[in-house]
Amino acid sequence: MPLLTMEGISKRYGGVTALSGADLEVEAGSIHAILGENGAGKSTLIKVLSGVVPADEGRILLDGKEMHFASPAAANAAGVVCVFQELSLIPELSVADNIVISNPPMRFGMIDRAEQRRIAEAALARAGASDIHPRALVKDLPLSRRQMVEIAKALARNPRILILDEATSALTAADVGRIYDVLKRLRSEGLALLYISHRMNEIAELADRCTVFRNGHNVSSYDQGTRSDAEVIEMMIGREYSAAFPERAPVPADARPVLETRNLGWNGRLSDISFTLREGEVIGLGGLDGQGQRELLLALFGVLRGLEGDILVAGKPVNLTSPAAARSEAVGMALIPEDRKTEGLMLPMSVRQNLSFAALDRVTRAGVVDRRQEQQLIDEMVRLLAIKTGGLDLPVGALSGGNQQKVVIAKWLMRAPRIILLNDPTRGIDVGTKQEIYQLMRKLAAEGAAILFYSTDYDELIGCCDRVLVLYDGRIRSELAGEELTEHALVASAMNLDDSVAETTA
Repeated sequence: MPLLTMEGISKRYGGVTALSGADLEVEAGSIHAILGENGAGKSTLIKVLSGVVPADEGRILLDGKEMHFASPAAANAAGVVCVFQELSLIPELSVADNIVISNPPMRFGMIDRAEQRRIAEAALARAGASDIHPRALVKDLPLSRRQMVEIAKALARNPRILILDEATSALTAADVGRIYDVLKRLRSEGLALLYISHRMNEIAELADRCTVFRNGHNVSSYDQGTRSDAEVIEMMIGREYSAAFPERAPVPADARPVLETRNLGWNGRLSDISFTLREGEVIGLGGLDGQGQRELLLALFGVLRGLEGDILVAGKPVNLTSPAAARSEAVGMALIPEDRKTEGLMLPMSVRQNLSFAALDRVTRAGVVDRRQEQQLIDEMVRLLAIKTGGLDLPVGALSGGNQQKVVIAKWLMRAPRIILLNDPTRGIDVGTKQEIYQLMRKLAAEGAAILFYSTDYDELIGCCDRVLVLYDGRIRSELAGEELTEHALVASAMNLDDSVAETTA
């Protein structure tokens, strides 16, 4: 008997059907991957299973017994625990406070701090994150370490079924390796793990069995290794899979410089950064995570104070002391941030409001918004990026992750920027939406935009970029282009290996 059975699960939001008759079976002691595009029904399925939303139809069986989870607490009590892609941590509290927040140990009517710390240390160790101090404030941790705390928080509840929704999307390469080991150990201990990821290499590494969802239906379940990546992607998108990366047109030799940095430095995190980005060019930022790539994008967008060196736009020095200066008409810069939930969108506000927010000054005359011009721009962006929404007045938080990311990109394109900074824009989105973003990048470049593109995915850097600057310890370690732009060369440069080692690994 499967540990978990979901039969005929359906869920509707108004006129939108998120799930329709979905089925799932999961065995104890296995890792079961859930695959599908954003909006395929994966997130709704796990929200039903974890007690976040009720199903309209269908039933859930745990050990053959029908269960009704009226809340996440009820699901947790039955041993079903979920690690959502959107973190549930409270930044102002300590790591230990967050880990035991739902059930703190008590003594004489007060929280037992010694026992709380012991529980937190044990949970962090079980999650492969014993280097995180239980007393550290969550707000002081980088995003990747917060994700590890979220996983430790889930393990502290001693789950029988652990659900991980894009659990590695914010992790560094080192933390991903630790999580692989943790998940394999949990499987050997008899846990059932539901694993949602858009990274096919993770599925190949971890999964025992996979189920593909499309348009709210489960379309196929199979043992991992019995389907090729191309076959899986075709099941996910419902059409024949084409090449992931669009063809690149060569950048003209006489293309004008749009953005230039000379000996740019900041606070010991960036040193002697010098490069030129030309009109119609896509330059990638590579290297191991945390080597200064994000700081470079923030520095260019006027977020960081105390910069050293020079920044030139169209050959003229500029003083980018704020994001407002960076996005001004004179500079024309846009930044697509790393975390769409907290940095890119206002989730309770409507799709319409989020789209027009960054470009209000372009559609305002004498302090009055020209609603007709605003609507024209919004309609143009919705068509250009194929944003799927039940209506422009719906909260943007109701959209799938891929469509939310499209809204983030669209709101900046409404300003018609000539310099576009992309901070890992495809993190946590499905393969179909990724292809659309790749095609959009090449289209914008062909129209003259200059793009600086940071990605943690080497395939993206190789497939999308004209050249790649590999950063190490805040400096440009190497520049790769043409036949030199290979995964072996990227890895060797990222690890600061010398050329002979790079050639040997190739």
